[in-house]
Amino acid sequence: MKKLSFYLLFTILLSSCNTTKHVPVNELLLTKNTITVDNVERNDEKLKELLLQRTNARAIGLPLSLYFYNLGNPKGSQDVDEWKKNHPKWYNTFKDIFSEKQSIAVANSFIGLNQWYLNNGQAPEIISDKKTKSTVNNLRMYFQTEGYFRAKVWSKKDTVGEKKGAISYFVEKNKPSFLDSIKINIRSQVLDSIYTREKGNSFLKVGEQYKNQSFINEANRLVKLFRNNGVYHFNENYIEFINDTLKDYQKTKVELGILDRLVEQDGNYISKPFKIQKIKNINVYTDYTYNKRNVPYLDSISYNGVTFFAHEKLRYNPKYLSQSVFIKPNQIYTDSLRNLTQSHLRALRNFKSTSIRYSSLMNDDEGLEANIFLTPREKYTIGVETELSRSNIRNFDISAKFSITNRNTFKGSEIFKLSFSGGYFNSSNGPGYEIGTNASLEVPRFMAPFGLHKLVPKRMQPRTIFSSGLNIQKNIALDKQNISLGVDYRWNFNRKKSIQLELINAQYVRNLNVSNYFNIYRSEYRSLIDIGKNTIPNITPPENIPGNFEAITNYAISIASSPNLSASDATILSNIINRYIIVTSDFLIPEIAYAFTYNNQENVKDKDFSYFRFRIANSGNIMGLLSNQTNENNQKTVFKIPVAQYFKTDIEYKKFWDLGQNNVIAHRTLLGAIITYGNSAIPFSRSYFAGGSNDIRAWRTYELGPGRRLPGLEYNIGSLKFLTSFEYRFDIAGSLKSAIFIDAGNIWDITNSPLIDKESRFSGLKSLTDIAVGTGFGVRYDFKFLIARLDLGFKVREPYLTDKRWFQNFGFSNAVYNIGINYPF
Repeated sequence: MKKLSFYLLFTILLSSCNTTKHVPVNELLLTKNTITVDNVERNDEKLKELLLQRTNARAIGLPLSLYFYNLGNPKGSQDVDEWKKNHPKWYNTFKDIFSEKQSIAVANSFIGLNQWYLNNGQAPEIISDKKTKSTVNNLRMYFQTEGYFRAKVWSKKDTVGEKKGAISYFVEKNKPSFLDSIKINIRSQVLDSIYTREKGNSFLKVGEQYKNQSFINEANRLVKLFRNNGVYHFNENYIEFINDTLKDYQKTKVELGILDRLVEQDGNYISKPFKIQKIKNINVYTDYTYNKRNVPYLDSISYNGVTFFAHEKLRYNPKYLSQSVFIKPNQIYTDSLRNLTQSHLRALRNFKSTSIRYSSLMNDDEGLEANIFLTPREKYTIGVETELSRSNIRNFDISAKFSITNRNTFKGSEIFKLSFSGGYFNSSNGPGYEIGTNASLEVPRFMAPFGLHKLVPKRMQPRTIFSSGLNIQKNIALDKQNISLGVDYRWNFNRKKSIQLELINAQYVRNLNVSNYFNIYRSEYRSLIDIGKNTIPNITPPENIPGNFEAITNYAISIASSPNLSASDATILSNIINRYIIVTSDFLIPEIAYAFTYNNQENVKDKDFSYFRFRIANSGNIMGLLSNQTNENNQKTVFKIPVAQYFKTDIEYKKFWDLGQNNVIAHRTLLGAIITYGNSAIPFSRSYFAGGSNDIRAWRTYELGPGRRLPGLEYNIGSLKFLTSFEYRFDIAGSLKSAIFIDAGNIWDITNSPLIDKESRFSGLKSLTDIAVGTGFGVRYDFKFLIARLDLGFKVREPYLTDKRWFQNFGFSNAVYNIGINYPF
């Protein structure tokens, strides 16, 4: 039966891989497009965009979407009666065994499944002579816009297999046309003077090849130039280009004409010269809605030449709201300040919509009135989030978060957010929970003393974020209690560059359940027992169970005081004790950080962009200078709490290449390092780890490293990290996507601590041989609001193996299954 099922499934899949399965008789499936320009084959995307027919989308060289479509039947049944007619035996069998109701249900299931295949797959691209002809016209028009007025274009259709065809397009450009002369005819004296001042920036230059894009760029430049110099009524309709190639098609004579403004007067249109206009009145309507557009405004106030209106009581402080209005009285009109005002108001995240409208003043053709209409968001919003997850540490994890947001908290467009979170899970240590609360206040300006807020101009959208939080864990590692406090400054240097200054990023970490240490770090317990067997074999080692911590520590003391303790075992024991002190110590982490981010992604649909982030942080420098207290390890303390003292730097680079047809290559490289000083240890929460669904996916979280040390510890951490990944992402069918990836990297220790074994240390370039390599593939499903991800990672190179390191545990039996939300990077 199993063999029969296998052969049936194999037959279905093999049938779907027949690309011409649903290609009609006497028709051809398009398998290739070729564009040859002057005997040279061209593959640039600009020309491919002109093709009205493209081959079926391919991923890893295969038309997967077409295969998925072929699992269905476009001529299949559309309703139950048709399915009953086409499959009478199946219908009657289910009817006789069960009931007609069940037969109808089965019919609907098959119809729905068939339709699902067709809707999510891609139908075969059949060659259309009509579309081929239109593509020829597209190519001819394109080359004409590039100045090749005598370009010749034709096509050829070839049969390349059974029901398969290819289209070849041939282009002869012939000689191009060049700009021979440029004549300027501007009727308005105001526009002429502005144009003359910026003439050197023109996109049209004598001697250059004719290109339509140059004329488009010049028209856009002129509109921007005039409107940013006070000519509000100017637009592209007043620009005309007259090109003359009658005498010689290789020489284009250009005349640029700019007409006067058309104004309606007494039912007729008359021409008037353009004038520079100034802003005379500025009105801001702070609670505008379309339904109340005719309701009178009962409250108003003027501030710095701007009048603010409200239907009832004005809720926004004009002093602060005016900081987002860059349009000023008696200022000449500019598009740039209008756009800056609009983007700044939107960035406040207090308004559903923002609209800026201008109108001319009566009896003053040089004056404008600016009206800014703001529609507020709800003052209070409530959010509820739930999450269900599983990891190598937690078998089952369910969490929830409740938040409330208060906008315009202190009438200055501030945003206050208070959230409560909780989670319950089950792990190898039994059930546990985690609860926490966080509060944040975002102020859309710099809150800084001594006039420091003036250092960053308002156009960069500066904002200050105050935050605090409390998190308590139960039966999670050592049951940490985290208290955090932050003061964060952020601003956008320009559209691509942003800066973040974390003036205060303080965290207090307290371990509430130190007695659980050996239950969490079981490898340390095993090492202790191994030493005990050699040193005090007559003493029975205590069991590693909850409540037995004191017995285990007494056992360690017995080992340490034994005359039979060897030098090598003494070193191992010392390492166990010191690691215990480091892991179980409470920490105060007063961090200051600076981060720079560069991102040239145009929008969320842009799949071809670069990302770079640099962050440098210091902890404990100022507090270490202020405190003169130390502990027994000569570490700086405040209220007997060790102060973490370190410098930390992270550099991350990401690059994405759009290959077309939703195929993307994604790359990420990350380098991070922590350097301690003042005898400080590195807090666990600030250390680096390797492995997991967003890291090196062939290893579980915390499983890999440091260096070439054998896996064994429950939580492997380091102070130096290198990670690089490449991922090829592609569509399978509809919202179902996939990826093939390769990850490489590792963590090392650079603290030079005598507790660290040599396998874990970074020793220069030779440590690059400790790089681990993993590869694999993943399946993703796009739910529009998030992407669910399952990645399978396979170990390619294991640095901790002593002999052969490549492909020793490569296979499904040693694969790591990673469940994640959204892309790994």
